[in-house]
Amino acid sequence: MGLCFSKKDPRPEPNNGYSSNQRPRPYESSKPSPPPPPTQQQAYQQSNQAQTGSRYAPQSQPKPTPKPQPLFQPDTILGKPYSDVRSLYTLGKELGRGQFGVTYLCTENSTGLAYACKSISKRKLHNKNDREDIRREIQIMQHLTGQANIVEFKGAYEDKQSVNLVMELCAGGELFDRIIAKGHYTEKAAAGICRAIVNVVNICHFMGVMHRDLKPENFLLATKDEAAMLKTTDFGLSVFIEDGKVYRDIVGSAYYVAPEVLRRSYGKEIDIWSAGVIIYILLSGVPPFWAETEKGIFDAILQGDIDFESSPWPSISDSAKDLIRKMLTQDPKGRITASQVLEHPWIKEGGASDKPIDSAVLSRMKQFRAMNKLKKMALKVIAENLSEEEIKGLKQMFTNMDTDKSGTITYEELKSGLARLGSKLSEAEVKQLMEAADVDGNGSIDYIEFITATMHRHRLERDEHLFKAFQYFDKDNSGFITRDELEMAMKEHGLGDDATIKDIISEVDSDNDGRINYEEFCAMMRSGGQQQMKLK
Repeated sequence: MGLCFSKKDPRPEPNNGYSSNQRPRPYESSKPSPPPPPTQQQAYQQSNQAQTGSRYAPQSQPKPTPKPQPLFQPDTILGKPYSDVRSLYTLGKELGRGQFGVTYLCTENSTGLAYACKSISKRKLHNKNDREDIRREIQIMQHLTGQANIVEFKGAYEDKQSVNLVMELCAGGELFDRIIAKGHYTEKAAAGICRAIVNVVNICHFMGVMHRDLKPENFLLATKDEAAMLKTTDFGLSVFIEDGKVYRDIVGSAYYVAPEVLRRSYGKEIDIWSAGVIIYILLSGVPPFWAETEKGIFDAILQGDIDFESSPWPSISDSAKDLIRKMLTQDPKGRITASQVLEHPWIKEGGASDKPIDSAVLSRMKQFRAMNKLKKMALKVIAENLSEEEIKGLKQMFTNMDTDKSGTITYEELKSGLARLGSKLSEAEVKQLMEAADVDGNGSIDYIEFITATMHRHRLERDEHLFKAFQYFDKDNSGFITRDELEMAMKEHGLGDDATIKDIISEVDSDNDGRINYEEFCAMMRSGGQQQMKLK
């Protein structure tokens, strides 16, 4: 639904200290003759009256002109006049894309220094809570900036379309990508990485901040140097800790969510749990709790069984396993604190083994780390090829929710539609559902996105659907999806690059013949290992 603006600018004109009926007069060349200078006695009386505040003091003293007040736009988020980030910075290539916006490389015009600019689209901020989240993120980044292992904040700028956050550029890329590219590392190196991660938690908690979304993707390397500092970014879900407050909203990313978050009663201890999950992945290549579905992941987290028997755990030190157990303790009151983690023998200098970690761990980490875009595309192909009979109910549901008949479902329409269905979902849960279904991140759910989400939820991955999806990629009907065919499909969908395509082939191609056959394709579609289930 578009907004209609009149041609007349609705903003009031600046008054510059004058009312609309009291404009300054043009300069007049014929000035009246100045009055004669006062006598000595008159001067003394005037001075005395002014000093004593007499009501007979001269009334002709000029009043100071009030400064013009800034004009605020009606939809301002930052509470200050609009400012164009492009007047100070030149925006370059895209560095990343998230739920609400895009991060660009940007160069400061006055110095030539490179920074990162996170541009958040205002039309994706659906309600008052979203806007408060942005303001809080800025406050927290300003509060934490200057601390070790935390990305430096440069400034915030708002215009009509977006809010732009300029921050330190971490040119070394994501932590896991560096580890995978290097090809080998030791338990001692893993302990060094973990020390930096837990140091972030310690700093945040000491300064009264709960991160709430610690995961590998949020840890970047400051430079491309071998000894680059690890930096934490993305404080979009972070909050200031309030004494005695129990937090109840479900936030975070599924693999890293603490059990008390799922029980809707938690505090800052959740950050220690998330850090423990990251350490487990660094040492084994896979998360400690995973399943084929989001519900399955959550059930595993609540059950809390940790596998220390499978490879490579027999070769990992007992000290490392002891620390992970203490960080992944179900009861948050019994969980180790950040300062205690930093004092643990495995974390402290020299406490971990120099023995290289099994190369198979890197392979598993790569498989877990890479977002399987082939699976996403395949689900969309399946949704597009479902019969009218199969989607009859889903189609009607979409039509009922799309109340303005625009062909897309907005956040408000989704919330209203779910309420009519008797849903008791909270506003935060509706928002999470919205973001999960909104695959292209444009702030609304189109018909295919809706069908894809609901189809996958109802597990309609039957053989005939999978075969149709396979045929979509297998353009020459050879019975295999080749690298060229995958590259063609990904270009059509605007996804991925050469590295991503190579990763997908290597992940799915179990017989190592350089292509994907139908059996391999089905195994990939039905496995849960590649799913990055995000609640955020």
